[in-house]
Amino acid sequence: MGRIIGIDLGTTNSVVSALENGEAVVLPNREGSRITPSMVGFAENGEPFVGHQAKRQAILNPERTVFGTKRLMGRRFDDPIIQNLMPRLPFTIVENKNGDAWVSVAGKNLSPQEVSAHILGKLKSTAEDYFGEEVAQAVITVPANFDDAQRQATKEAGRLAGLEVLRIVNEPTAAALAYGLNKREEAVVGVFDLGGGTFDISILRLKHGVFEVLSTCGDNTLGGDDFDQTILQALIDKFYQEAGIDITGDKMAIQRLREAAEAAKCELSTISETNINLPFLAVGSSGPKHFNTTLSRSKLNDLVYGLVQRLHEPCRQALQDAGLRRNELDEVLLVGGMTRMPLVREQVQQIFDVSLQRSVNPDEVVAMGAAIQSGIIGGEVREVVLLDVTPISLGIRVVGNRFSRIIPRNTPIPARETKVFTTTENNQDLVSITVLQGENELADRNKPLGTFNLTGIPQAAAGTPRIEVAFDIDTDGILNVSAQDMKTKKSQSIVITNAHGLSSEEFYTAKDRVQATVY
Repeated sequence: MGRIIGIDLGTTNSVVSALENGEAVVLPNREGSRITPSMVGFAENGEPFVGHQAKRQAILNPERTVFGTKRLMGRRFDDPIIQNLMPRLPFTIVENKNGDAWVSVAGKNLSPQEVSAHILGKLKSTAEDYFGEEVAQAVITVPANFDDAQRQATKEAGRLAGLEVLRIVNEPTAAALAYGLNKREEAVVGVFDLGGGTFDISILRLKHGVFEVLSTCGDNTLGGDDFDQTILQALIDKFYQEAGIDITGDKMAIQRLREAAEAAKCELSTISETNINLPFLAVGSSGPKHFNTTLSRSKLNDLVYGLVQRLHEPCRQALQDAGLRRNELDEVLLVGGMTRMPLVREQVQQIFDVSLQRSVNPDEVVAMGAAIQSGIIGGEVREVVLLDVTPISLGIRVVGNRFSRIIPRNTPIPARETKVFTTTENNQDLVSITVLQGENELADRNKPLGTFNLTGIPQAAAGTPRIEVAFDIDTDGILNVSAQDMKTKKSQSIVITNAHGLSSEEFYTAKDRVQATVY
């Protein structure tokens, strides 16, 4: 087996790590940075450039600079999350022929997988520069609350970049691996992961090299981008009050304000007040208009108070699912750049009432954990066992539009569960099995993963036939569903793959474009 790298494919920034002499090492890119912005810019001729180069030109080229695509992965165009994102982005989101959300940039419609593949290609190139050899295998992390389609899309992005994705690992679990690898005492820890686009909370038991995930919960619509957007809107409103100019339609001005909002947020983690100074932000009837204002930490806290309050419910749910009270954890590990914000740390302390662990770099610990998982796969790391869970319930649609759970959320994986169903009509010789993922009691409010039919059921009165439905889920979260008539032993099965992934033609066209790019 060749060298395996660990990748944290983030909403805002991405990191690549690898094992060297048994230790996880974060690899610097060609710009000398250990962190690569998750941004892809496109020149007028369509040529892509990734990371710092893309970020540097974002103000002058906002419509051809794509960022935050992690939030688009595996989502339909009509998803409310996509519809809410669209007005906030300088680039255009379009609906492809299958109803998925793609981006339109530089005269082309591109899947989020292809955009993400450029970022992964940059990280792959970083590792190859560092080791002086080809790298073709990786472990990639995803938010714990990512659903099946989002995980499949992430694996597809890896394949486009020329990487064999050996394992998809939940980000909080990866962070726990990096933090607890050399700790042999027993402990129950919470991993609080607030990144650029998502929030996860996982509860794990660490015991003599066994990392057992007890529960996981989260919010895929809460992250640093939402904090930036809240600050950005406040700055837009303030400029309108002072200059009388609405700049919401000026994408270049908005991008300048967006970067200023992000910088101010970061600065206010260490100082109590910061200045925002943007000369020539817009032009009015009387000439150029400048923007100069101050933002205090207390004002920032007021602006984002509602966002911070959304952290409470997932934490409460994770504790409940783990069967623990808030003060029964030994400590909470802080992961993700947003945990540097004092208000966030105060809320975590209030929620859990235990000590907070900040000894690891919150930006790098997830990638380091992915590298450790690569070492487990490759045999370099021994005496470590990772027992993860499925984050979202899996089941089928039954009569009355009800959702019947077969594998509840937080079930340890790999897992196999069965449940017996019957017919609802007399002489029914066929049943249609619709596989769903979600937590709502109403079937049509959960996410459909696939449908198949079991035919040839002997005619009988309604409620007589016995049909056993079995769900098998492996360590990568790949689901196999089968149904069997218990009398005739006739069966049918389906392997759940990304129903809205790329077609063969789309995949190879995108792969050629990505792998032809020099990073």
